[in-house]
This record gives sequence, C-alpha cells and structure tokens, in this order.
Amino acid sequence: MHSSEDKARPTSAFPIVPAEVMTQLPTQFFATLVQKVNREIAAGHDVINLGQGNPDTPTPGHIVSALQEAAANPLYHKYSPFTGFAFLKEAIAKRYLVDYGVELDPEKEVAILFGGKTGLVQLPQILLNPGDLCLVPDPGYPDYWSGVALAKAEMSFMPLLADNAFLPDYGRISPADRARAKLMFLNYPNNPTSAVAPLSFYEDTVRFARENGIVVASDFAYGAIGFEGERPVSFLQAPGAKEVGIEFYTLSKTYNMAGWRVGFALGNRDVISLINNLQDHIYVSLFGGIQAAAAAALTSSQDCVQQLVQRYELRRNAFFDGLGRIGWTAEKPGGSFFSWLPVPNGFTSESFADLLLKEAKVAVAPGIGFGRHGEGYVRVGLLTSEERLQEAAGRIGRLNLFV
Repeated sequence: MHSSEDKARPTSAFPIVPAEVMTQLPTQFFATLVQKVNREIAAGHDVINLGQGNPDTPTPGHIVSALQEAAANPLYHKYSPFTGFAFLKEAIAKRYLVDYGVELDPEKEVAILFGGKTGLVQLPQILLNPGDLCLVPDPGYPDYWSGVALAKAEMSFMPLLADNAFLPDYGRISPADRARAKLMFLNYPNNPTSAVAPLSFYEDTVRFARENGIVVASDFAYGAIGFEGERPVSFLQAPGAKEVGIEFYTLSKTYNMAGWRVGFALGNRDVISLINNLQDHIYVSLFGGIQAAAAAALTSSQDCVQQLVQRYELRRNAFFDGLGRIGWTAEKPGGSFFSWLPVPNGFTSESFADLLLKEAKVAVAPGIGFGRHGEGYVRVGLLTSEERLQEAAGRIGRLNLFV
C-alpha cells in the first residue's frame, strides 16, 4: 500500500522540472490504441491490426543491396556534408521532373530530412513566433499539432468534410484567421480520409496563400499511392507553388523504407535555406550509406513502386468487396493505404473501435484521434493481406451492426 504522501514525493532526490513547452505537447492518442491491441495479443487473441500506418512488406531487395554495398565504403564512415550529399538531392530532383514535370534546383530547393515527420515538426519552429497562427486540417496528422506546440504558436482548424470531398473550404476561413495565419498544412493523398486533391485545388491554394501571406506546407507522404491508374497531383505542379510554399516527400511509403528515415523538403528556396540552417545546429546529416541507398531507390527502375501500388489496390478492392457483403457502405479511397469508414448509428468513433477490438479482434483507429471532425469515422489501414482484410470484414459482419 502506498499513501497519498508517497505518491506526492518526487521520483528522485533532485527533482527534474520540465520546460513549460513540454507540458503543452499534445497527448499521443495512438499510444493508447497500441496498448489496447497489445493487451489483446498478450491474452492470446488473434488480432487483425488495421489501426496503424506502418508498411507491412519489406524494403525492395535492390535498395537493401545498395545499402550493404555502400556501408563498406570508407567515404561514408566520415561525417556527411551537413546538408547531405549532392547526389541524393540530384536524385530527388530528377524523380520529381520525371514523375511530376516539376523542376527543382538540387542545391537551393531540396533539403534532406531525417524522415518527413522531422520536417513537419521543425517547420513551425522555423516560421512561427509565440502567438502566431497556423492553419491545420481537421481531421489531420497529429504531428502537425506537435510542431505548433513546440513553437508556442496557435492553431486554427480547417474542417475536412465529406460534402467538400474532404478538402478545406478557404471561403469559410474567417478574415481574422486569414490576417493572423503565417503557415498552413495540407496533406493529399490524405491521412486519415484517403481523399486526393485535384490540380485546381492547388491552384486555388496558391492564390489564397499569396493573397494572405501564408506559407503552404504540403505533406505528400502518400504521393506515390493513387488508384484507378491515377497518379496523385503534387502541390508543386501548381503554377507559382514554389513562391508560396514547400512540399514534404518521404521514402517511407513509396519504397517501404519507414525505418530508414529518409525525407525531403522541396520548393521555396528561402524556406529550404531556413530548414538547412536549423538542421546545421542539430544534425550532421544522414549516414552516407543510407543516402546512397536512397539515391538508388530514386534513380533505379520504379517497377517496385508500381507493384506496391497494385498490391494496395488489390487489397482495397478485396476489403471493400467484404464490406459490401456485410452492408458497410463507404467510399473507396482514391489514394494512400487507408480507408475512412463511417461508424454505425449509436456509436462514437472510439466506442466503435473498442467494440471491434473486443468482440471481433479487429483493430482500427478512431477518427477522433485525428481531430474533432474525425468523429463519426474510423481509419482502416490496408496493411495486411487480401485474405486477412476479407477475414476482418467477415468478423465485423458477424456482429450484425449493418443490417
């Protein structure tokens, strides 16, 4: 037994007091989900975990071989250039030219990142002062909130609603927020809604940003994953995009390299310079062997990317076939490896997710974890085999929630 006095004591004789900003960081909602799933697995249950966004297949072999070869090169055993090797920046520039018709200056318009998340969290600290305003999508990737909190800035949420194809409506942003905002995050193909954005939306975005002096940050993490033969559009394809913003790209999803931590910031050279400046004070760039392997991924045959997209499309189709059989009606995703599904009447997103985990042993992510406007939905990751996805739909169907 512990008394209340025991609980009040510091954990060490020398108490550690965190900086105020540490107490303002958002709660990691999905840590709770992971704990719930792990408890079910530890109890011996066969859980089909569709709640996370971690690619489930390995990095293509030719990329792994490139790392193995590069790791033996003494050149890469020394400090890398602080802003990264030129060959990697040239490789991403060539990839964007081939895939999107976008021209990038490798030295002035490309910054190498320790994964895309690093850049997303750093950018508010680079551009925002305490009290400044950032426009963020709701629902959206929670780490946008983390960067804003570290900058001691404020957020205004842009609702992503089904009646507007899960795109923000700039006409609904108040004049006060337009005047205060200095930064805006966008993300298409979208996590969690799986929506895709047309070029016309990005053209509107450039106009809105220019008129209001707002820097655009396009999170293009799922940029390679589009269905029905449609390649997702890059923000940088819109005329004038580089004048008002940047795009974040990562190898995590395109090449199943999530653990390798390779990302890029691309576009406006002033913002790129600021990112490189901050990183000069924090890092000594990525291990050169990983940079060499990343360049190999970008410059070699892209058949592995096409095969990956085909795999996700087959999984999507198999899962939605299963949903159709149980009467769960939803829009098929246009991109990303997620599906955004409405919960049945009488449930919140969290209570529904809890029920699926407890009764069907299927884990999904509650929409509320992505923001207030995520309520009423759950996010499902297409990150297991077609057979397991169909099994998941069958397990859910046995609960008779959609009859």
